[in-house]
Amino acid sequence: MAGMKNNKMKFLYLVALFVLFAGTTFATELDSLNRDPKYVETIKGRSQKIVDKLKLKKANVALDVRNIIANKYFLLNDIYEKRDAAVKKVKDSGVTGSQKNDALAAIDHEKDAALYRSHFAFASDLSLLLNEKQIEEVKDGMTFGVVNVTYTATLDMIPSLKADEKKQILAWLKEAREFAMDAENSNKKHEAFGKYKGRINNYLSKRGYDLTKERAEWEKRCKAKGIKL
Repeated sequence: MAGMKNNKMKFLYLVALFVLFAGTTFATELDSLNRDPKYVETIKGRSQKIVDKLKLKKANVALDVRNIIANKYFLLNDIYEKRDAAVKKVKDSGVTGSQKNDALAAIDHEKDAALYRSHFAFASDLSLLLNEKQIEEVKDGMTFGVVNVTYTATLDMIPSLKADEKKQILAWLKEAREFAMDAENSNKKHEAFGKYKGRINNYLSKRGYDLTKERAEWEKRCKAKGIKL
């Protein structure tokens, strides 16, 4: 009887904990300490624009997501600032030749390792608050919506694309987005997509598409519709 009573008490205790913490969001603090206030406000504003498009109903969840995104930007800035400082130190040291190249390669490797760790941590943090579709929207918000714009334009330019070709194009664009998210500035983000756009063009050419002709016909269609490219 005593054992049954203890089990019942444990059950009631667990139920009470569930009720207490159900729906609770554990706050994510903004990593703004010792940062330029103007820079912090800029990043908060940039992150908030992404969050606003999600139309989250709970204010505390929206704030957490905003802070996770902002902290990602802060961390990226820290990683690249550390890289730049290390590169400057090597260049100022006067070392040359293979010694200099090895030192710079080590710095680049350390930067890549830091980006790799932060990349997966970011997705993991978001997954605690957002569903897969919403996480996709955050990624698009951080990369200027290039995936959707490029994919839509490609399908519009080549209406005869097969299902497997569409799937491959979208997969590569999303892969490019992963690299673009961690790029240090907007130019580097577009460069990441540019590499994959080149891969897509080569892929389509090998599949028998005349891209020059397809583009020319597309431009004619757009002009007839009054659409500026």
